[in-house]
Amino acid sequence: MAVSSITIRAVQALKPGEAIWDADHRQAVRGFGVRRQRDQATYVLKYRVFGRQRFVTIGPHGAPWTPELARREAKRLLGLVADGKDPADEKAKARMQAADTLRVIADQYLRNAKQRLRPTTYSGIERYLLVIWKPLHPVSVFQITRRHISARIADIASRHGKVSAARARTALSSMFNWAIREGLDIAANPVLGTNRPAQPGSRERVLTESELSAIWQACEDDDYGRIVRLLLLTAQRRHEVGSMQWTELDTSSGLWTLPGARTKNHREHLLPLVPAALALLPPRRKSRDFLFGDGPRRSSDPHRGFSGWSKSKAALDERIAEALGEPLPHWTVHDLRRSASTVMADRLGVLPHIVEAILNHVSGHRAGVAGVYNRARYAAEMREALERWAQHVTALPGHVGAVKASAGFSHPGASQRAVGVLS
Repeated sequence: MAVSSITIRAVQALKPGEAIWDADHRQAVRGFGVRRQRDQATYVLKYRVFGRQRFVTIGPHGAPWTPELARREAKRLLGLVADGKDPADEKAKARMQAADTLRVIADQYLRNAKQRLRPTTYSGIERYLLVIWKPLHPVSVFQITRRHISARIADIASRHGKVSAARARTALSSMFNWAIREGLDIAANPVLGTNRPAQPGSRERVLTESELSAIWQACEDDDYGRIVRLLLLTAQRRHEVGSMQWTELDTSSGLWTLPGARTKNHREHLLPLVPAALALLPPRRKSRDFLFGDGPRRSSDPHRGFSGWSKSKAALDERIAEALGEPLPHWTVHDLRRSASTVMADRLGVLPHIVEAILNHVSGHRAGVAGVYNRARYAAEMREALERWAQHVTALPGHVGAVKASAGFSHPGASQRAVGVLS
């Protein structure tokens, strides 16, 4: 072991097993040294903390570490020692933090979220974290700043729209809040304080009769076409119809029982299916749990519901535009649910609590134990309301015959034929 000034020439002259400790010059740093093990010279610092002698590795000789740069780092580390900190512990902590990249924490968060979220909600969050936020995956969550996030949100908004940007921001913020509660020593959620993309206005679009007619007529006799028509006739949510399972259907009563795990409010929902809706159910396919499962790319997975929503919707819009000579003003499949409930309440005279029962909304007297009683009590009223709504749909101008033919109203035995699909 030699005591001398650490210079580039001295470092290059080191032989395996030799070491030099900094001394004999004005800028010497006590405990700073360099040693060669085999072919690599490495800068180190020897110090005492809490009565114990410790070593910490600064880095190997070569870019970026030169004797001068390593000496400055040694001074910084000794400053930590003076403050009562152990540089070795700090370095171990830095290694651990570097390993906690956004991708690593996102995977941990998603494993937790999958156990407590509805499949469709989880699917959206998974897409935002694993796809939309992918450019930040290699970055440690301890090093992600508001500037990182703001720049990425702006890019998402320009590429995918403000709605996607707002939802991506929410998904990332939820992940950081979870990580902090899990014990990661992140000073603060870096999403907080970033600008929130302008939120879309409240969704109030109610489709006109001519728009409903155009949508119905443009539906083809495939899974997506049947789903869209069922969405209109039942006023249920997209994921509820798209992931409908045979085990949820009761052949004797014509009831569709949605389990709480598949509803937004986590409450079981019993919905009567009128003949028009029953006639839209596809023939049962062997070994398939789900009624629908064929998007633009046919799915061979018997344990998966419908996928390919975006492409199917785009194709439907193209057919509508071709039939009308111009595109239909922007609409979503959720507008079918809103339109059905609005017309039932405003034009067909269906009482508000019956509309709520159909939509599976829970409020006031429908909550608690009374809600269980009222669900059974309202079954007849719900069926009557949905039959009146189906009759209204069949009378929409311009497509009476088309609706009757595809909904099973062409002859008196249609409802019996529809129920037979379930057996």
